[in-house]
Amino acid sequence: MTRIVCVGITVLDRIWYLDDLPKEGGKYVAKNYTEVGGGPAATAAVAAAKLGAEVDFIGRVGDDDTGTRLLTELESLGVNTRYTRVVKGARSSQSAVLVDAGGERVIANYPSPDLPAAADWLHEIDFSQWDVVLADVRWHEGAREAFTLARQQGVPTLLDADVTPQDIAELITLSDHAAFSAPGLRRLTQRDEVEEALKKAQTLTNGHVYVTQGRDGCFWLENGALCHQPGFEVEVVDTTGAGDVFHGALAVSLGQKQSPSEAVRFASAVAALKCTKPGGRAGIPDCDQTRSFLSLFV
Repeated sequence: MTRIVCVGITVLDRIWYLDDLPKEGGKYVAKNYTEVGGGPAATAAVAAAKLGAEVDFIGRVGDDDTGTRLLTELESLGVNTRYTRVVKGARSSQSAVLVDAGGERVIANYPSPDLPAAADWLHEIDFSQWDVVLADVRWHEGAREAFTLARQQGVPTLLDADVTPQDIAELITLSDHAAFSAPGLRRLTQRDEVEEALKKAQTLTNGHVYVTQGRDGCFWLENGALCHQPGFEVEVVDTTGAGDVFHGALAVSLGQKQSPSEAVRFASAVAALKCTKPGGRAGIPDCDQTRSFLSLFV
């Protein structure tokens, strides 16, 4: 069984479904509302577990009701939380998510300032037990420590390289695979053209670099050449968590020693299927459902 650890944040997503995203101030009526655990690394962990991997999540939550709820949900979805720190007297992180009728969303994240950034306690954990270490950029110190420890053990590292206020260049350098969001790649490279931006990012690492672009699929470099996996056509209900799910599926594929092209195709299918149901986790398929879907595109 493939063993994955996901390092980063977990948050409670409060999701409102509207006909259209607000374009100005005012009052709006939601068609539906739900609450579900979110966060890049945490949702990637759920996806990896759904795909049959043995998964741990390493992060920080408060000892409030939200923190308890987040860890309980992760455990119920097959993710081990034995290494997650519960911080006494701290609030857990939350997000407000607005989703329109086409599945596009706006997210306002509140990363709790009560959760200590220090990650020196990760040294107490044996990182050699995993096949892939995935980290998001929302807990910078955690990602840096986890990747440093993983590389010392010869364990491949995968970075969910999204937008964050901090400079993530050092995390890219520590990555064997850096999978960017389109905004994350633009922020790092200050380049709009995909190939040019990826080649600039490639100068920071000896590993692979990728960028996901929603409906337009995923681009990556292989031996300096630009490769592309088109997006799969599905009936989109909610794109919340699609990138996170992509990263979790990519980690599983890479842990199974698939080539980048095979891993990207598989991860793209998993992310597409996730978008067919509301919320960031309800639509995550298992391996059989994903293979069945992919068989339609042979």
